[in-house]
Amino acid sequence: MGRSANVGSCARCGQPLGERTAFEFRTPRSLVRTCVACAVRDTPTLRRSGVIALTVGTLLTAINQGDVLLAGQWTAELLWKIPLTYAVPFVVATLGALGSRRV
Repeated sequence: MGRSANVGSCARCGQPLGERTAFEFRTPRSLVRTCVACAVRDTPTLRRSGVIALTVGTLLTAINQGDVLLAGQWTAELLWKIPLTYAVPFVVATLGALGSRRV
């Protein structure tokens, strides 16, 4: 995707958008454009991504590690596998949401 010429400034931090990629968000009053730094900190997007990560991460953990967890065989590998199992759907959901808002 190419960058579009965006006029104006970020509705949240005020930085000029110029030729930079912008993201559009619907507010109760209007559509607003933000810079990438503000877009990745959008509370409703992060909340939605968190719910998706909890749901999908729990399902994947049960599928992939359920037998190990139920047997009580907690290993050092689980210290990175389980958090990663939750992080991947969080990142995918966030990037998907931002990709649909890119202008």
